[in-house]
Amino acid sequence: MTQRLHVCSRPLTTALDLNAVCRGDGHLFVRDGVGIAGRGVALTCTQTDVERVLLNVSTVDSDSDATRGVVAFGVKPFLREDPARFSIPEVLVQKREDGSHTVSLIGTDPQLVTESRLLAVVNDMATTKPNPPTVNSFAVQPLTPIDTYLAAVVSARNVVRRGEIDKAVIARDIQVRSAQPLDVYSILLRLRASFGSSYRFLIGGLLGASPELLVERQGRTIRSHPLAGTAPRTGDATTDARLAAELVASTKNQIEHRVVIDMVHDTLLPHCSYLDWEPEPSIVTVANVQHLGTALEGALVEPPLSVLSLVDMLCPTPALGGHPTKEAMELIKKVEGMNRGDYGGAVGWIDGNGDGTWAVAIRCAELSADRTRARLFAGGGIVADSEPHSELAETQAKFQAMLSAIVRP
Repeated sequence: MTQRLHVCSRPLTTALDLNAVCRGDGHLFVRDGVGIAGRGVALTCTQTDVERVLLNVSTVDSDSDATRGVVAFGVKPFLREDPARFSIPEVLVQKREDGSHTVSLIGTDPQLVTESRLLAVVNDMATTKPNPPTVNSFAVQPLTPIDTYLAAVVSARNVVRRGEIDKAVIARDIQVRSAQPLDVYSILLRLRASFGSSYRFLIGGLLGASPELLVERQGRTIRSHPLAGTAPRTGDATTDARLAAELVASTKNQIEHRVVIDMVHDTLLPHCSYLDWEPEPSIVTVANVQHLGTALEGALVEPPLSVLSLVDMLCPTPALGGHPTKEAMELIKKVEGMNRGDYGGAVGWIDGNGDGTWAVAIRCAELSADRTRARLFAGGGIVADSEPHSELAETQAKFQAMLSAIVRP
């Protein structure tokens, strides 16, 4: 029997910082200041149960809106056979594009879901201050041996050249060890400063700032913004413009990008009354790298699929797995030499209407329970023209997103 949740929601007249709501031990999914944050755990559930749980919510008073007041944060691992995880927080703050804020108190016991408790929680969050700077020491080391990674790139390239697959993504991992527990709250603030236009998240120990939208559903409207093909950014405008032009002109990167766009388009189109996409990829810049990106937007047919059904169809995207999916995944398992865990999967949220936003789980770190270790990941798409040491350099550039936020001696 599904456990019933109860919610009390109120609009906020004074805006709360979503990072201050999350702090270093809560839940966060935000981009450009718009998103959701939570504290505590009212209920954890599986993918099988989460949509039923979200529909089985009662309000403790007439001012609450259950469909808007309860959201489940989720993480879907890279391997489809690994189960997704969902958590519904006790306290949820939502900031919408129109600037409005809502705070909700959620629980299984209606006697504890009261307006007085909700107001006390709001006061606590409003007075939260960032932690003062501290001194720490760090050690960074590869987990995947470099020779293993380079050999995996060569293996994948050879399989592509033989025509057995179109593309495979090969990744590697590194570990950051800290002498003292990491100040996750401060890391989130640094990610906001450098990667505010990315999807920043902290969900179940998975921390990151992903530039890639896997899928978003708002009613019948559906959006996706796949990225594939990467060049570094140097900070010099002239050099970066030249690198962007070379990225657009690169046959290798255009092939890698086209594989991803075709899969996303072909997967979504049968479920849409229309689906528009950019005729040519554009440059998407983040602090340390720039990508080829193509935005897609359409309308789902009635009845619209839930965002989780769409995530299941698209994850893992060829931008993190390859194409054809089955053959690329088998190759990755054979040659990569690591278990990716959540990296390359998806992170996001779903509400009781089936709406939600999910990003590809890249530019991320898996935090240990004691917060003294962080496992970071980076990879790239391998096609026939890939060069192993160039791919290695690309991973080094991608690692900088999280390393620059974590390592503060």
